[in-house]
Amino acid sequence: MLERLAIVGTGLIGGSVGLAARASGVTEVRGWDVDGDALAVAAERKAVEPAASLEEAVADAELAIVAAPVAAVPSQVAAVLAASGEGTTVSDVGSTKGPVTDAVTDGRFIGGHPVCGSEAHGAAHANGELFRGATWFLTPVAATDPERYRMLHGFVVSLGAVPVAVDPQAHDRLVALTSHLPHALANLLLNQAGASRIDGHEPLAAAGGSLRDMTRVAGANPRIWVDIFLDNAQALAGALAEHRRRVEQVERALAEGDAGFLARWIAEASGNRRRMLAEAYEQPGALQRLRVHVPDRPGVLAGITQALGAERINIEDFELQHMSRERGGTLTLLVAGEDEAARAAGILEAQGYHVVVSTVLDE
Repeated sequence: MLERLAIVGTGLIGGSVGLAARASGVTEVRGWDVDGDALAVAAERKAVEPAASLEEAVADAELAIVAAPVAAVPSQVAAVLAASGEGTTVSDVGSTKGPVTDAVTDGRFIGGHPVCGSEAHGAAHANGELFRGATWFLTPVAATDPERYRMLHGFVVSLGAVPVAVDPQAHDRLVALTSHLPHALANLLLNQAGASRIDGHEPLAAAGGSLRDMTRVAGANPRIWVDIFLDNAQALAGALAEHRRRVEQVERALAEGDAGFLARWIAEASGNRRRMLAEAYEQPGALQRLRVHVPDRPGVLAGITQALGAERINIEDFELQHMSRERGGTLTLLVAGEDEAARAAGILEAQGYHVVVSTVLDE
């Protein structure tokens, strides 16, 4: 069992690591941050015991986690290695791994990246349950000490996360495709719509659910995402180039009226979506979608969830799309099984709601 942990950088992720570590039984969690106010908030949340300096934070620590902004990770990792002793293993939580792995050759360092987070930031929003069930990439290299890796692996497990070993460069190509490319495309889509007018009509004013769904991550904090894009520029550029090639395939099919290609293209996407959902849901093929029109007033969501909960109907997932104060919004609920969906719809319709039921995945 790890006894002494140091956290360098006490924002959302660093604070959450501290809370989760304390909950798992780590005896001493010391924290330090270049931003004194951030450190004070983390200390107030009981995520860390504040240290007066980096050296004090890492002194005698068995493990030090660097939770600095991605552009600062290599230099901060180097500083922690210089300030700590041979007994301290160092890891980080940055979303790119190539730059820090290239810059740091000390065998005491093992890169890491928990695949989770929040649109909120700062230790005020830290959550000790943030890592439960989340993938936590670890990037050991040839120089990595096996005992240090086992210790870090066990620590990640103790936080409730699932450690996955991956090559640093492969990690960056993976997140370029699954995280950084979606962020880039969301910005592109929203900026294209925002810069357009069609016969005097404003596209954003007419935006439907599809555009909202595809652009949820657009406009994310530029202080974070500019660094991420630049830090992973090569892998992201490669993903964008492959995306461009696939867009050109669709353009050719449209120009040639190739219905066969378009049908195969859509079917391939359906299969891939099924595979993706299989990672999140036990039986994705059984999922039913209930769309419920709800008014904009306090207590509506609580009433719906309590009514379904009282009948032992499990809500697999839900999302609320707000339209306006006058029109309310659409609550989308996912329920497993046609019978359960029909029962849920009956309960809600008896309360006066209009409910539309459909399958999540077409067979």
